[in-house]
Amino acid sequence: MTHRLSFIAISTLGILACGQPRMLHRNDGGIDHAGTDTPADEQSSPDAAGERTDTGVADAGSDRADVAPGPDGSMGGASGTGGAGGVDGGRDGSGTGGSTGVGGSTGAGGSTGTGGSSPVCSPPCAASAYCSAGTCKSRLTEFTIPGTSADASDIVLGPDGNLWFTDAIGSIGRITPLGDIVEFVIPTPSSNPIGITAGSDGNVWFTEVANKIGVITPSGTIIDYTIPTASSMPEGIVLGPDGNLWFVEHNSNLIGIATPSGAITERTIPTAFSGPADIALGPDGNLWFTEYSANQIGRITPSGTVTEFPVLTAGASPYFITAGPDGNLWFSEANGNKIGRITPAGAITEFTVPTAASNPAGITAGPDGNVWFTETRGNHIAQITPAGIITEYTVSSPGGITTGPDRNLWFTEANGQKIGRFVPP
Repeated sequence: MTHRLSFIAISTLGILACGQPRMLHRNDGGIDHAGTDTPADEQSSPDAAGERTDTGVADAGSDRADVAPGPDGSMGGASGTGGAGGVDGGRDGSGTGGSTGVGGSTGAGGSTGTGGSSPVCSPPCAASAYCSAGTCKSRLTEFTIPGTSADASDIVLGPDGNLWFTDAIGSIGRITPLGDIVEFVIPTPSSNPIGITAGSDGNVWFTEVANKIGVITPSGTIIDYTIPTASSMPEGIVLGPDGNLWFVEHNSNLIGIATPSGAITERTIPTAFSGPADIALGPDGNLWFTEYSANQIGRITPSGTVTEFPVLTAGASPYFITAGPDGNLWFSEANGNKIGRITPAGAITEFTVPTAASNPAGITAGPDGNVWFTETRGNHIAQITPAGIITEYTVSSPGGITTGPDRNLWFTEANGQKIGRFVPP
């Protein structure tokens, strides 16, 4: 991932335009990291399969692949129907179901079929794979961004059920759960988009190092609005509880607020030169943000009251932040090589990332009740439980990360010009 703090701000005028799709890319299932190109239907793990039951009759269904594999990577067995009944009345001397006989025994009823079961993988799959229909499949699939160059940064689930990402080359990208990618060029020259979030208006909003806030409709129409303070270098952005877009201004030391109509106001952060980097909506209805340079976590109420909390590790450089599934805020420490947790009351706990100098960056609430984050230099995406247990999985130069509509993890790969999809355990 290109380090978000390394961009140079350029001030330009706001423009209304329809973003031009750079090219439509169909990537059928992406790259299967088990070593072969695999079609999309084989990348998925069926959740309802027409498998023959252990002792009963096969159900009427057939093996079905979902759009993307489920987070458990397993195949739910379909319930089998009852086994065929035995001969009624057998040899009972009545001539029914057999020849006349003396004291013929009654035919036994057929056995009842058991519920369907999933074929197991033997030997068991490695941690980097999951079992689907008896076959180990890679948890990781990568989709190449079209064009000759790309620098994907942040990613978010959009209101339309697709994933949207910023491409610092000057585009906003959209990828469907199937892996179809299209990019829309931002009309402002040298826009360098960074942060991205879903708005309350059904659109996607993003920040531009070119000192603007942009909005893109699902059809690709782009409008951008100039930030009042010049060379502010906006970065993280999030939808606030008031329906407005809240964003941080790294250079100007301000919190910006943009209405859906594009009117922008700004609030000052008490600590000078704090270098705010990212912002998230907390479970308490307040906005929480990282102060990369001041080594603090800030909280701002919708009315504008700011409270700051020092990070425990000196020089940790708190970077990305997200609301966790446990009611706390979780943040990455780029230089501290830790993941931090802060309660709504301001109590901070830190957990060391196993890989040294990993440069933890993007962070999101996962579909499994845990928090997931990226390690830009460590080349991992990692899971951290509410208790602080960290498990790492190897990928390439990940940056932003989010949970998709398929309950998988989606992340950007700046160096590889790709979007990655990871099936969690």
